[in-house]
Amino acid sequence: MRALWAWSALTVVTTAVGYRLADWPGAVSALAASVLACLPFLALTRRRYRKLAQLSARIDDVLHGDRTLDFSSMSEGELAILGSELDKMVMRLNLTVDELAREKQALADALADISHQIKTPLTSLSITTELVRKHLAEVPECAEDLERMRRIEQLEIRVEHFVASLLKLARLDAGAIRLASDQVLVDDVVRSAVQPLAIALDIADVALQVDIADGCGFTGDPAWTAEAIGNIVKNCMEHTPSGGTVHIVAWEDALACRIRVTDTGPGIAEEDLPHVFERFYRGTHGGEAESAVNPAGVGIGLSLAQSLITAQGGTLTAKNAHDDTGHVCGAQFDIAFFRAIV
Repeated sequence: MRALWAWSALTVVTTAVGYRLADWPGAVSALAASVLACLPFLALTRRRYRKLAQLSARIDDVLHGDRTLDFSSMSEGELAILGSELDKMVMRLNLTVDELAREKQALADALADISHQIKTPLTSLSITTELVRKHLAEVPECAEDLERMRRIEQLEIRVEHFVASLLKLARLDAGAIRLASDQVLVDDVVRSAVQPLAIALDIADVALQVDIADGCGFTGDPAWTAEAIGNIVKNCMEHTPSGGTVHIVAWEDALACRIRVTDTGPGIAEEDLPHVFERFYRGTHGGEAESAVNPAGVGIGLSLAQSLITAQGGTLTAKNAHDDTGHVCGAQFDIAFFRAIV
């Protein structure tokens, strides 16, 4: 555009000089010469802008996942060089993406192999301990040993859960898990999430309260959402003292479907809050005491929950709940599945 303005100014000056030197015939001749000289410039400029628009469109296609493009059709000097360099960059990025995908898949496969290798001895160990426990149950004087065997069985269950969670995380990282995009009712998902925890909640003497608005739902994967909510509820249960309560409430507003899980435990220490979703992080404050139900946390459940929620376009945050006096009255986890159209 600046060049066009400069050319127009030059045309005016040339016409004025022609008029001054040869009156109107000279002015008309100078104007005609300037216009004729401008036409090739305009044609080349239009062609260049058209090529730039094509180049921009191709770059936009690459940014949106098209990996089959090349820029070999660019024939003009400067644009040919630019297109060639962009072609090299895209090829390099494609190779990098493929390499990262192979590495992720290799890691997922390795963890899957390790998990399966661990499951085999765990299954044998579980069968053996069950047989020993049944035998000890028939001997009255072995009550102490019987209690030890029950503890061992509990630890076996925790190891199995850890191995399964680790495998799910690896598959999620590698993109091996395909998440559905269905219409999900929160009531059904929560029921599926808490059903496997019924016995554990009873043993821990922790009550479960559920308050879900009628018809509350979102678009996502019901099975994996239930897995995420189950991990959150399990974490709350393990940090709630006997006689406490875990509360699940869900509602919809103009922006999102929201699910909140709270407990009546000691809450999360301020120094631990930024790290609660980090893998293998175990807080050292705020209710990390060991018990028969929670011998030791491995710090993977909440990380898996956040990964599953985030993969569906939702968010998962953690903070402390406060009572009317401002004191911490437990931990609070908020899930939000945002609407596609507001």
